[in-house]
Amino acid sequence: MTTSENRGTIWIRAGRVLDPAAGLDGVRDLWIKDGKIEKVCMPGEGPSAERSSADAAEVTVIEAEGCYVMPGLIDLHVHLRDPGQEYKEDIESGGRAAARGGFATICCMANTVPAADSPETIAYIREKAERLSPVQVIPVGAVTKGLAGEELTDMAALKEAGIGAVSEDGKSVMDAALCKKGMELARDLGLVTLAHCEHKGMQAGGVMNDGEVSKRLGLPGFCNGAEDIIAARDILLAEETGARLHLCHCSTAGSVELLRAAKKIGLPVTGEACPHHFTLTDEAVDGTDANFKMAPPLRTAADVEAIKKGLADGTLDCISTDHAPHADHEKAKGMREAPCGIVGLETAVPLTISELVRPGVITPLQMAEKMSLNPARILGIDRGTLRPGAQADVTVIDPEAEYQIDKESFASKSKNTPFHGRRVHGKVRATIAAGEIVFKEET
Repeated sequence: MTTSENRGTIWIRAGRVLDPAAGLDGVRDLWIKDGKIEKVCMPGEGPSAERSSADAAEVTVIEAEGCYVMPGLIDLHVHLRDPGQEYKEDIESGGRAAARGGFATICCMANTVPAADSPETIAYIREKAERLSPVQVIPVGAVTKGLAGEELTDMAALKEAGIGAVSEDGKSVMDAALCKKGMELARDLGLVTLAHCEHKGMQAGGVMNDGEVSKRLGLPGFCNGAEDIIAARDILLAEETGARLHLCHCSTAGSVELLRAAKKIGLPVTGEACPHHFTLTDEAVDGTDANFKMAPPLRTAADVEAIKKGLADGTLDCISTDHAPHADHEKAKGMREAPCGIVGLETAVPLTISELVRPGVITPLQMAEKMSLNPARILGIDRGTLRPGAQADVTVIDPEAEYQIDKESFASKSKNTPFHGRRVHGKVRATIAAGEIVFKEET
C-alpha cells in the first residue's frame, strides 16, 4: 500500500458518522492526524482551536454535510488477476478501482496464474501492492496446490508470507476428506476458510440459473442444489472440526437458510452476499449479453428476497463484490463460451444504497457493519472502527447523489458490468486509507 512519510491532518466536517463498533450514528466532526483517528466530536468542538495558525494552514478539510462517514470499506472477495492475467486487471488498477469504490482494504483471491499457493507468489503480491496500490491488499492463499484439489498447500508458510485467509475460490475442494484436513489446518493456524460452494458434478456445464428463463432461452442451467449441497457439507465440516468457515457469494434461499440454522446452534460460520445477487434476477438474462453470466448465477426473485432478509436479520454478515474482471473480447464470446464474472468494486456502494438502504431493508449503520466492521472481524484485523487511535481508514459517501453508472469512468481495466447505464443513488466522495486521501471526487 503506497503511503507518504508525512501524513497531514484531515478534518471531515459535519458528516453523519456511522461507527457500528461504537453504536454511533450521528452528525459529528472527525479528525485524523498522523494516519490515526484523532477525535470524533460534536461539530465545532474539535482540536482546531488549540492548533497554531501554522498547524491550521496544513489541515485538509473535507466538507461532509449530508454524507455518510463510515470506517473504510473492506472487501473480502476480489480477483486482481495479478500475477498472470494483468491484461484483465493488475494490483495497481484494481487498487485504484477499490479506492474509487470506497474500499480501504481488499482481499485478493488465489486463482491467479500461477495460483497463490507459494510464499514466493504471496511475496510478489504484497511487494507490488506496497509499491503500487493506494489501498491495503491482503492476499488469500490457496487451499490446495495449483487449486487442483489433490494436495494441501503449506499453509503455515503461506501465513508466514502474509496471507489473511485461505480459499479455493472459483471452485470447491470436491474431496470432502481433503477439505476437512484443509479446514483443520486453517483452524490450527488461526485462518478463516472462504468457501466457494459449487458442486462440480451438479454444475454440469450450466451457464445460468436452471429455471424457466434458462428453458425459454435454451441455455444449460445449474440448479440451486449445486450451491446448497456444498454449503451443507462445509457447514457440517465446520461443526466437526471447529474451523471458522465463511460462505462466499451466497445466492440461494437454501444456502441462507443453512447458514441461519448453523448460527442458531452456535457454529463458527459467516456468510456474504454480492450486490448483483440482491439486485438482479435471472429475468435480466437475455441470452446474448455475457455480462449477465456469473458463478453463482443470478437466481430467482424468491432467492433475492431470501438474501435481502438474510442481510436484514444478520444471517448474512457481509456485502462483498466478487470483483471478477474480464476483457471485452472474452465476454464477447457469448453466454456459452464467455468466462463467468463481473466487476464490482466501483458499483457496490450505489447498489447497496439503492437496493438496500433507501428501501429500508438495512439501515446505514448496518451497511457500515456489513461492509467494514464484520469483514474486519472475520479476518481478525484491527479495522472497521473510527475509535480514537485506530488506523484512519474512512469512507465518505453522499447517499443522495443520483446518477447513471458509466463503465467508461471505471478505474478497473475491465468494463464487464451488467449495470452500465443503470440509475442509482449513492456516490463515494472520498476514501482515506491509513490517513492518506487515496480518492477524492473532483468537484
